[in-house]
Amino acid sequence: MKPPFDITPTILNQCLNIAQQIGVLQGLRYSTPPVELRRTNQLKGIQSSLAIEGNTLTLDDITAINHHQPIVAKPREVLEAKNALAVYKKLTHWQPYSMESFKKAHAMMMQDLIKEAGHWRTKNVGVYAGKQLTHMAPPAEKIPQLMRHLFEFLKAQDDISLLIKACVFHYEIEFIHPFMDGNGRIGRLWQQIILMCFNPIFEFIPVETLIKSHQDEYYDVLKTCDHIGNSTAFIEFSLTLIHQALRAFYDTISYQPKTAKDRLMTAQQAFSRKEFSRKEYSSLFKSISTATASRDLALGVQEGMLKKKGEKARTLYWFFDRN
Repeated sequence: MKPPFDITPTILNQCLNIAQQIGVLQGLRYSTPPVELRRTNQLKGIQSSLAIEGNTLTLDDITAINHHQPIVAKPREVLEAKNALAVYKKLTHWQPYSMESFKKAHAMMMQDLIKEAGHWRTKNVGVYAGKQLTHMAPPAEKIPQLMRHLFEFLKAQDDISLLIKACVFHYEIEFIHPFMDGNGRIGRLWQQIILMCFNPIFEFIPVETLIKSHQDEYYDVLKTCDHIGNSTAFIEFSLTLIHQALRAFYDTISYQPKTAKDRLMTAQQAFSRKEFSRKEYSSLFKSISTATASRDLALGVQEGMLKKKGEKARTLYWFFDRN
């Protein structure tokens, strides 16, 4: 049973932008970033996900806990961090399509924090902002069926991109609220795990950091979707953040292709057979001038890598498959 949402032109365009950005990163041979960058990004993601739930530990605190160094902090917040670190260290271990794996990850995330860790809630709950009820979760007796349908949707062999399914899953966990506590943390974690199935590079991309930076908008769009009765707006919001996270990751990379042929090979990864302009080509590289971009493209045409049509600023290029 498919959760309610629409695939809009905005969503399709966002998916294309994300695929293009991943192509750029793969062209730079950065699908597996340096160890230190991977570790730092994961710690940022953990700190951000906890902060969204009100945990006050800083990135330095999380780093110290990860290194088994003592800090002065509330015991519960330290335990939340230790649990999250344990869960994220097993990031590639969790099985995205397994409900049992999902429940085990929650059990580890919430160990010694709630009695019902790893078990569906058995009570009806509401989500409050202060004293105001913002969301009444579905009755507890419906959770097993709702979660079974959600995992069936996730596993279904259809034409819905895993990019979209990851966002839908995240929203539905917030809506269903299957556990007594920890739903936000496990929802964001599982979104990342599903994204890793789309492309392994998402193991190193902390989308949670951007969610934290847009926290008010995050809760507003959840409320909007709850009122409307579908997750379309949340998908659009999430895909925007995913693309921004990929761009931010790209901006941390100091390596840039140094020759025209290197840049053309990088662009081929990004654009595949899609038509593109000189401006779009230039946007892939941080430091080249318009003149350099023009020389690159002229070389590509001359050597048979590229075809082109149009004149001057309206010229469009595409990579030519000579096989």
